[in-house]
Amino acid sequence: MLTNEKVLITGPASQVAFPIARQLAKHNEVYGLARFGDGGDRVRLEAVGVKCIQADLAHDAFAKVPDDFTYVLNFAVVKTSDFEYDLAANAEGTGRLMFHTRTAKAWLHCSSGGVYRYAGHHPLKETDPLGDDTHRHFLPTYSICKIAAEVMAHFGARQWNIPTTIARLSVPYGNNGGWPAMHLDWMLGGSAIPIHPERPNLFNPIHEDDYIAHIPKLLEAAAVPATITNWGGSDPAGLEEWCEYIGQLTGLTPQFVETDRTIGSITMDVTRMHQYVGRTTVPWRDGIRRMIQARHPERRPGESRG
Repeated sequence: MLTNEKVLITGPASQVAFPIARQLAKHNEVYGLARFGDGGDRVRLEAVGVKCIQADLAHDAFAKVPDDFTYVLNFAVVKTSDFEYDLAANAEGTGRLMFHTRTAKAWLHCSSGGVYRYAGHHPLKETDPLGDDTHRHFLPTYSICKIAAEVMAHFGARQWNIPTTIARLSVPYGNNGGWPAMHLDWMLGGSAIPIHPERPNLFNPIHEDDYIAHIPKLLEAAAVPATITNWGGSDPAGLEEWCEYIGQLTGLTPQFVETDRTIGSITMDVTRMHQYVGRTTVPWRDGIRRMIQARHPERRPGESRG
C-alpha cells in the first residue's frame, strides 16, 4: 500500500471507501471529505485515524480543504434523484475539486459499470456504448451522473495535466457490506429478491481485499488523457448463483421475483484491468463465506437451519 503520502478520499464513510480509508490511514496522512450529515460517520472515521473535512461537492468553495495532496481518491456519489443537485455534486463537484487539487501526483475517479448501455450477457469493454438504462427505475440520476462525472474527470485531466484513472467498478462487497450483503439481509427478512428476466444475471463481484490492494496500481496507471478501465472480479458470477450459495451456507431459501425494473447483467471484460492490476485473488465463494461470518456470525456458514 501507499506510505507517507497525503491522501484525500471523498465519500470516505461509504461501503466501498471506508475499508480503503481505514487501511491507508495506517501509513499515510488521510483526509476524508463529505457532508457528514450523520455524525456517527465522522466518529467512525476519526477512530481509524482519518481527518474529516465537512464540505458539499455541489456548491462548496473548498476553502477549508488543503490543496497539497499527493493523491486524491474520488469515491463520493450523490443519489438524491434531484437531477440539478446530483449533477452539480457528482459532475461539477468533480471538476471543481480537480482544479483545487491540481498539483496531485494522481487522481483515481471511481465510476461504475452502471454507465454502460444494457447489453445482456455481452462482456462489456471500455469502448462499448454508454447508457442510462441500468438504474433508471430506482436511481434515476445515477447512471447519467456517473457518465457526466467521467466526462468531467477526462476534462480535468487534460485541462490541468492531472494524471487520472477512471475505474468502472462492478459489484464491490465484503465485511463492510455490498449487494450480496443486502441479498442476505432480504433473505433473513423473508423478502423476495428482484432479478432481471434475462437469466443468468451476471456481474463481476470484487471483494474489498482485492479492491484495497488495487489502489496503488490504479494510481500508477493514471495518465493524461485519463486511463479508463473496468474494475471487478476476474471471474463473473450470477446473482442467482451467489444467493443460492448464501442459502446453502445459512439454511435460508432465496425467493426471486422477475422484473425488468431492476439491474440486468453487467458483465465486464476485465482484460485491460488485468494489464494494470493483475487478477483478483479472493474467489467469490470464499468472499461470501467471510462476509456472512463477519456480518451474521449467528448464521454459521455450513450450519443447517430450519
